[in-house]
Amino acid sequence: MMRRKFSSFLVLSVLFGLSIFGGAPGCVAEGPSAGAVAGFNSYVTGVESRLGQQHRSVDAFLASGALAPRSATRLRGGELIVEEVTPSGGTALPGALLHHWRGTAFAPGATAADFERLMKDFNAYPQNFSPQVLQARVISQRGDSLQTMMRVRQRHVITVVMDTAYDVTFGRLDGRHGYSISRSTRISEIGSPGTSAERELSAKEEHGFLWRMNTYWSYEERDGGLYMQVESVSLTRSIPRGLGWAVQPFVESVPRDSLEFTLRSACNGLRNGNEREKKSDVAVARGIGR
Repeated sequence: MMRRKFSSFLVLSVLFGLSIFGGAPGCVAEGPSAGAVAGFNSYVTGVESRLGQQHRSVDAFLASGALAPRSATRLRGGELIVEEVTPSGGTALPGALLHHWRGTAFAPGATAADFERLMKDFNAYPQNFSPQVLQARVISQRGDSLQTMMRVRQRHVITVVMDTAYDVTFGRLDGRHGYSISRSTRISEIGSPGTSAERELSAKEEHGFLWRMNTYWSYEERDGGLYMQVESVSLTRSIPRGLGWAVQPFVESVPRDSLEFTLRSACNGLRNGNEREKKSDVAVARGIGR
């Protein structure tokens, strides 16, 4: 515990002491470079091509190895399996880092329909995914395609609040296999959130904590529950030269921690929903018995 506190203090001291978050010349990112955006787009094209193939096959709906006997046993025991797909610390792009993480979980007693209800109920995101999601709403919807807005808060040594917009699409292979694709269309860092001075930071003021974020869910109903797999591909600013020893552990931990939080929150949301449904069924049955 003491080592973790010291590590957090050290990172914070380095970040603020060298004015990475204070606007020093060359330290504040002015949005991703054209090369970084092109690299990100090329990478996610490959990811989506591979997922498209998976989602056409019942036998390989989740990423390879996710349901191997040993992994499935761990998942059904309540363990999360989280792995970094890109090299440790992310893939370097011009002035940026690309991060790709994958996490898998199992929710006993849950169904694909339960998961779809949970994920489509954006108004309940501030409750189901608290404290990371502060606000959420649907801007427009056409069938299973939605445009959404969310205000999110990331706490990890420092606290960052961002307004994010996404294009979200849901799809199904059959009643037991489904997926969703969420692509960020706009991410804005918010300065002084929740105060009278709150405002959206300009491209010259933002710090590049998150420039792009695509999220891909795949879920399969079997073994008396639901296997859920989420892949997150994000683009952030690169680590300032000479600070990798201090900043890289911080940069690596945020995507992993966020992924784990999202998976656990989804499992909790499914469990709470099932418990409410059971209580409702009991209440109805008692009413009928009278």
